[in-house]
Amino acid sequence: MSPAGAGPLLLGVRHHGPGSARAVRAALDHAQPRAVLIEGPPEGDALLALAAEPGMRPPVALLAHAADDPGRAAFWPLAGFSPEWAAIRWAQAGDVPVRFVDLPAAHTLAEPQTEEEAESRAAGLPVDPLAVLAETAGYEDPEQWWEDVVEHRGGGPVRDPLAAFRALEEAMGALREAYGDGGRPRDLVREAHMRQRMRAARREFGDDYAVVCGAWHVPALRAKATVAADRALLTGLPRTKVETTWVPWTHRRLARAGGYGAGVTSPGWYAHLFASRDRPVERWLTKVAGLLREEGRQVSPSHVIEAVRLAETLAVVRGRPVPGLGETLEAVRAVMCDGSDVPLALVEDRLVVGDVLGEVPDAAPAVPLQRDLTRRQRSLRLKAEARERELELDLRKDTDAAKSLLLHRLRMLGVDWGVPTASRAGTGTFRETWRLRWEPELSVRVAEAGIWGTTVLGAATAKAEAEAAGAGELGEVTALAERCLPAGLSQALPAVLRALADLAALDTDVARLAEALPALARSLRYGDVRGTDSAALGTVAAGLAERICVALPSACAAGLDTDGAAELRGHLDGVHGAVALLADADDGLRARWASVLRKLSERDGVPGLIRGRATRLLLDEGRLPPEETARLMGLALSPAASPADAAGWIEGFAGGPGGGTLLVHDERLLGLIDGWLVSVPEGAFIDVLPLLRRTFGAYEPGVRRTLGELARRAPGPRRAPGPAPEGFAPTLDPSRASAAAAVARLLLGVP
Repeated sequence: MSPAGAGPLLLGVRHHGPGSARAVRAALDHAQPRAVLIEGPPEGDALLALAAEPGMRPPVALLAHAADDPGRAAFWPLAGFSPEWAAIRWAQAGDVPVRFVDLPAAHTLAEPQTEEEAESRAAGLPVDPLAVLAETAGYEDPEQWWEDVVEHRGGGPVRDPLAAFRALEEAMGALREAYGDGGRPRDLVREAHMRQRMRAARREFGDDYAVVCGAWHVPALRAKATVAADRALLTGLPRTKVETTWVPWTHRRLARAGGYGAGVTSPGWYAHLFASRDRPVERWLTKVAGLLREEGRQVSPSHVIEAVRLAETLAVVRGRPVPGLGETLEAVRAVMCDGSDVPLALVEDRLVVGDVLGEVPDAAPAVPLQRDLTRRQRSLRLKAEARERELELDLRKDTDAAKSLLLHRLRMLGVDWGVPTASRAGTGTFRETWRLRWEPELSVRVAEAGIWGTTVLGAATAKAEAEAAGAGELGEVTALAERCLPAGLSQALPAVLRALADLAALDTDVARLAEALPALARSLRYGDVRGTDSAALGTVAAGLAERICVALPSACAAGLDTDGAAELRGHLDGVHGAVALLADADDGLRARWASVLRKLSERDGVPGLIRGRATRLLLDEGRLPPEETARLMGLALSPAASPADAAGWIEGFAGGPGGGTLLVHDERLLGLIDGWLVSVPEGAFIDVLPLLRRTFGAYEPGVRRTLGELARRAPGPRRAPGPAPEGFAPTLDPSRASAAAAVARLLLGVP
């Protein structure tokens, strides 16, 4: 039986449409075809039996990728409310043969997409069939038109289950006559292959079969076309070997245009419509109320009743058969959210889109690496979820340490299931915080990483060794070493360290050496926390530090420009922090570094920015007495120094964390800066003002206010006799100190 008379039953649908899914099921129940053909790659035929397995729970996607290049992949997603899924399950329930009939993925993936095709796909069809039909019916919004004529038709029995398909086929036929292929010439090739598969089905089942495909294709499948014409379109198509499997999909991923080119913006709402046999608006608003109550908002049953009434009233005013998503959201905003868009955004994220993640059975084909990952996920109870969540790990616990190793190894393989983030529980090195979210595309990344090995550990080790062998710069290898230690890739470390030692020995650029040292020091810290043997890494780091100590003074005095001085100032801070981490293993390293800083603070020809920074680092370490600090500042700010160099010295000394507090508590230094500032000539003052503004503008408002108050009172040598301001006396105030000492004893537990 056919909606157009003789011939097979052609059911044109909108992909991922719950109304279409209900209509397809009703039409199949009515026609009882002997076979069902579905738009999709024929390579998936062997996997269709898995759709009936208990472990299969949509949304899922049929994944096809090139066997020699897993990154060249395509997805065909199916939700529980997709018409194709409804047709598959109907056929399996009645033991009816079901097959895919679209152009094989072997052809689709054989040639890379051209820029024109990519732009066309991103822009969508030049002709949007739904938009044209909606405009013809007097609607401005195609989604609203589709809801009114299809989605809101209800789930009860209808007099003629095929009437809607006949009307849609007629409308699409008129559009194809007017617009041809609609700007998608590739569709002509796909439709030629579908007709070939239909001819094969006719030889086996006669005309007693059904085809479920996008409504746009129905007129082309119904049209009379010769076998020779179709073969001409299919002859000479490139071909490649492909592998297929089922992978979990998410509602959030369905909300993006993909797969059948039919991304839906409200998959959670569509799933609700498909599952609700009656009173969908009332049930939906009850879900919304439950979500808002979980988030601490006061929402009662009376709110639900009033929201239902408002949604129904809006639908009547707008001439809609029943309230749609727009009416229900407006009712939620007005009644349950007090007019606020903030809780409404939560409803749209959690319910309208949703975080549903499908499941596939263990019998689905998978690369060995995926199977190993699945085993580890289960053993660690680390479930993949579509909803973003934070995971706090304590590396002192064996299970948490194993989870950390797995996530770091996956990142080494380019599978960013978890992303490290700042920890709320503290900043200790034994804590880690991860932000986890499983995206369907990660299945492709796992397949791509399968070339490196069959287990997560083996693949990550092999990839690290390959990256070490191909590294051309020292920074690449130090970054690699920093990633290897948290991932516990001890077998890859020898290759990484060989590459590190070779490149470090050949590199004479002190800036690159200084840039590499902090990463090595951080790697050693992780080695200590995780119990990794990093002695060889410590040897390389110590050698690198020695070379920096020797070469840095000459590099800083080699006629640096402003940008070069700023870059070296950053490296100076990095090396200083690295030395603090390495000093425990080498008692003399800290002293040698202090000697380098002293040379930099006094050496002629070194830019003021670096001299000031070296002075500040020595002062913070307690290796420079306050009197000597004042002497060096006086020299740097003397009339013989150029204003630009003096301003650079101030930026290096007083910039960064703690610089403002240092000036607040040492009025001699503040007085020297103040005295220099008032002596700068007017013309030079304009030149140094940006440097000074950058330095002092970074201070906290309270620090800036205190400095201004001290400057107003003429600090340092120019201060008029009189009592010091409260909190800034030159000697200790015993009464104030005793109060602080009592609190300190309480905190420390000292009697």
